[in-house]
Amino acid sequence: MRRRSIAVIGAVLVLGAAAAGCGKGSGSGGDSDKPIVVGSTLSLTGAFAATGQIHKIAGEEFVDRLNANGGLLGRKVEWKVVDDQSDQAKVSQLYERLISQDKVDLILGPYATPNILSAMAVAQRHGYVMPQHSAVLAPQLTYECQFPAWSIGPTPNSFIPGQLFDAVATLPTPPKRIAVLTSQSGSAAFVSDGFGDDKSGALSIAKERGLDVVADIHYPPTTTDWAPIAAQVRDADPDLVIDNGLGVDAANILQAMAQLNYRPKQMFGLFPAPGPLLALGDEAEGMLSVSMFEPNKPTLDKLGPEATEITADFTKRAQAAKLPYTVFETQAAASWNAWEILIDGVKNSGGTDQRKMCDTLHQKGADTTFSGHLTFDPKVHNFWPTTQSIKQIQNGDWVTVWPADRAAAPLQGPRS
Repeated sequence: MRRRSIAVIGAVLVLGAAAAGCGKGSGSGGDSDKPIVVGSTLSLTGAFAATGQIHKIAGEEFVDRLNANGGLLGRKVEWKVVDDQSDQAKVSQLYERLISQDKVDLILGPYATPNILSAMAVAQRHGYVMPQHSAVLAPQLTYECQFPAWSIGPTPNSFIPGQLFDAVATLPTPPKRIAVLTSQSGSAAFVSDGFGDDKSGALSIAKERGLDVVADIHYPPTTTDWAPIAAQVRDADPDLVIDNGLGVDAANILQAMAQLNYRPKQMFGLFPAPGPLLALGDEAEGMLSVSMFEPNKPTLDKLGPEATEITADFTKRAQAAKLPYTVFETQAAASWNAWEILIDGVKNSGGTDQRKMCDTLHQKGADTTFSGHLTFDPKVHNFWPTTQSIKQIQNGDWVTVWPADRAAAPLQGPRS
C-alpha cells in the first residue's frame, strides 16, 4: 500500500501557483498572501446530521494538519462549510453561491447521495473538480470530474449483497429466510432494487442464491413511525433482516422491534450512523454493516504510526464535540480520502486549474492514507477497485469480520 504523509502535501512548491491556468471553473495559484478556500456543504442539522458531524470533524482535522505543515502551494487553506440542513433542495443553491458569489478555489461534495447528485450538477456546470465522500449510485455519477472517496466498485448494487451473502454463508447455520427493508432514497434503493436496466440488487440476488424473501418493505426516508415496519418483520420472523437504509434508520427499527418484545436473529444495516447503534447496547449486539475502515489494532499496525496518530486526534476532537461515537471509522476515512484526492489534484497538477486537476487525477490517481493508491477511470465513473469489508458489533464495538484476510475477528452467527 502506497501512502504519504500530510507533510509531503504541505511541501508543494509555490512555483506551482504561478503555473496554474485560469480556464473555465478554475482558480489560479494567485496571491500567496491569500488563503486557498475550499467550499462545501454538510448536513450539520436534520436527518443526516449524525453522520455530517463526523465529516465536519474529520475535515477540520485534515485542514489543521495541512496548514501546520505549510499549507498548499505555500498558502494557508481555509474551509468554508455551510449547513445544507439535510435538505437536497438547498444543496444546489448553496453550491452555486459558493462558486459564483464566494468564488471558492476548490470544492468538496456534501454527505448523502441525493445531496451529492445535486452538488455534482453545479460542479459540472462550472467545470469544478468535486471529490465526494459517500455516493455509490454509480449509474448517475456520470460527471467525469467527480471522484469517489469511498468505492464499492462500479456495480455496488451487486457487490454489497454479494459480499454480505458470501459472509453469512460461512456461518454454521446460514440464513435461509430474509427480510429486506429499503429506504426509498438514492443509494439505499439502488442496493435493493438496482437502477435503470440493471435490476440486480439484494432482492434479486437473494432469490438467485435460493434465499426466501419473507418480507419486502420499502419506506420513505421521512419515516418517523417505525412500529408498522417492526410488526411486519416480527410476523415474518426472518433469519436475517437487511435494512438498506441511512443514518439512524437501523437504530430506529431495532428500537421499534424491542418495544414489541421482538429481537431479530441477525441484522444488517447498509449505511448507518455508527454511534446510535452502539448506544443501544445489547439490542444491537451482532449488528452487521459495510465498512471501508475500522481502527482495529491489526489494521492500524499494518498502516503505521501516521494512521494511528490521525485516528487518535479524531477521537479527541469528537469527544470535545460530544459526538455519540468518537471512533475514526468508515465515514471519517471517506472524508480523509476526499481531502487527499483534492489535495493531490492540486499538488500533481501544479495549481488550482480545474481542468488540469481533473486530467491529472485521471492520469496519476491519488495516494491516500487509509485506502492506498487510488486510480480513476471515467469509463467506470472513477470508481476504484473496492476495499470494502463487512463489520460487526461484538462486545459493544465495531470490528472488521469479512473478508477473512482483512478480518480483525471471526464473524459471529445469530443470537440464540
